[in-house]
Amino acid sequence: MEPSRLNWFSAADAARAIRDGAFSSVELVEACLARVREVDPKVQAWAYFDPEHALAQARALDERRKEGAPVGPLHGVPVGIKDIFDTADMPTEDGTVLHAGRTPATDAAAVARLRAAGAVIMGKTVTTELATYAPGKTRNPHNAEHTPGGSSSGSAAAVACGMVPVALGSQTNGSVIRPAAYCGVYGFKPTHGLISRHGVLKLSRALDHAGVFARTIEDIALACEELAGFDERDPDTRMRARIPFLRIAAEEPPFPPRLAFVKTPLWDRTEPDTREAFGELVAQLGDRVEEFALPESAQEALEWHRTIMEAEMAASLVVEYEKGRDRLSDSLRAQLERGRKYTAFDYQAALARVPLLNEGFSELFERYDAIVTPATAGTAPKGLASTGDPAFCTLWTLCGMPALSLPLMQGANGLPLGLQLIGPRHDDARLLRTARWLAATVETD
Repeated sequence: MEPSRLNWFSAADAARAIRDGAFSSVELVEACLARVREVDPKVQAWAYFDPEHALAQARALDERRKEGAPVGPLHGVPVGIKDIFDTADMPTEDGTVLHAGRTPATDAAAVARLRAAGAVIMGKTVTTELATYAPGKTRNPHNAEHTPGGSSSGSAAAVACGMVPVALGSQTNGSVIRPAAYCGVYGFKPTHGLISRHGVLKLSRALDHAGVFARTIEDIALACEELAGFDERDPDTRMRARIPFLRIAAEEPPFPPRLAFVKTPLWDRTEPDTREAFGELVAQLGDRVEEFALPESAQEALEWHRTIMEAEMAASLVVEYEKGRDRLSDSLRAQLERGRKYTAFDYQAALARVPLLNEGFSELFERYDAIVTPATAGTAPKGLASTGDPAFCTLWTLCGMPALSLPLMQGANGLPLGLQLIGPRHDDARLLRTARWLAATVETD
């Protein structure tokens, strides 16, 4: 491949090529830098970007390989980091003027794991304001007049454009799945607590998830194999054996998976393109998929999620509200003010619903391998004043289930249309295996 095209290598292929000496990390980073110079003036995916620092990391990693030192699974591969993950060598400003110039002393746990795996930390990608709803500067890479989604706007756009093969994101409502769907890449929100959130902007302990963007399922698996694990500094992680994501995701399922097509109570919000695309998908999958109707109470989950999220955000962002409320967006200020008004009863009652929901879904997953459902109402909305509706992600975030957006569909306007695949909690690798089977089945047929 021409040096100018190296930026389109997957992370897994690039790491193999660097290990084999086919090209260097410097050559790969230079190709990614060239791509940034070419497209980022229009897309604006980066909040902080220092080309010389990226090249310095690549040179050091190339020297390590030449010296015969051990190399990690991501050795020499550039990765984008959402600008709410702390980085000791770059600012972390969280998408708000209130944190302008903030430079942490240490890396977030996820960033430290990436560095230990040999990754080049390419730069910080744009987040919406404090990872909530007020948009940042990023535009959709397929059409600059449309939103890229949020809050992980820059990470999804950077991967979609070929500026990096992998990027970190986060999700408290729909902030990985939605931008992945709008930008046409894979976006994975793992089981709650699978990836440590130490050193990540805290909004809601009950709902915050770290996630990953990539252009292949193999790259999602590669990143998760390095990122997942226990961290005593994140009380929601748990001690367990290392998960062989790559091996499991690459395996053929022992039997063709059975899927539940769930419209959710929000089906009337979907666009005609979405209804048509899912109708075709269900017909194509035949007896491998069955429609499953959620109880009407699933609609109430949106309110339970909002209660938990806004109450915990009000506590997490108390300093920002007390000292800088006049510099917050109207939407965030309204969220924090609502969060301050919930009673302890409201909050505890909403939290108590989550185990009951998961108990019900456990029965569903005894019959089905995964749930198929829309990632969003439709393609990325036109306009940059909003990042789109996260409602099709809310239930699954509330329940802490692993969710993956697959870029397998397209709207009549030519923009990507995301398919969301949901799996049982703590069965993340098998969900990726099911996703690979589904992608291969759709592409083959």
